[in-house]
Amino acid sequence: MRFKSLLFASFLALALCAGAQTTVSIAPDAASKEDVKKLFDVMASRDQMAQMMQQVFTQMRSLNREEIKKRHPDVTEEELARMDRDSEDLLKNFPLDEMLSDMIPIYQQHFTKSEVDALTVFFSSPPGQKYLHESPAVIAETMRVVYPRLEKEIDAALKRAEEKRDSPQK
Repeated sequence: MRFKSLLFASFLALALCAGAQTTVSIAPDAASKEDVKKLFDVMASRDQMAQMMQQVFTQMRSLNREEIKKRHPDVTEEELARMDRDSEDLLKNFPLDEMLSDMIPIYQQHFTKSEVDALTVFFSSPPGQKYLHESPAVIAETMRVVYPRLEKEIDAALKRAEEKRDSPQK
C-alpha cells in the first residue's frame, strides 16, 4: 500500500512538475518574465498551487488511511499520525516559488505577449476571478471522483508487474 501511495504521489508530482526540467525556446514575440509574473500574480498562482496541494494531500491522506486500515487492520493511530506528519512535512517544504520560476519560460514558449496580456485581463475580470476561486474545489471534487479509478489502474499495473516478475523467463 505504501508503494502504491508513493507511486500515486510520484505520478502527481511528475504531472505538476513535468515541464520544470524541460529546456524551452522562447519565441521572439513571447511575453517578458515580468508579464508572466504579473499573470501569475493576478491568478494568485502561488496561493492556488498551495491550496491545490493541500486539498490533494488531504484527499490522498483520507483515502490512504481507509485503504491502510482495510489492508492492515492492526495499524495503530500512532503509525497513522506519523504518516500524517510526514505528509504535512512534505507539503510544508514543497518548492512552490521554484516551481513558479520554472514555469515562466514554459509560458513564454507557449504564449505570446498579447496572449499573456489577454489572460491577465481575463483573470482580472469577475468571471476570471470566479474561475480561480472555484478551481481548487473543482480539482478536489475531481480527485475524489477520479482517485478510485486511478487506484484501480495502479493496482492492475502493480499486479501485472508482479506477474511479469514472478513468471519464469522463457
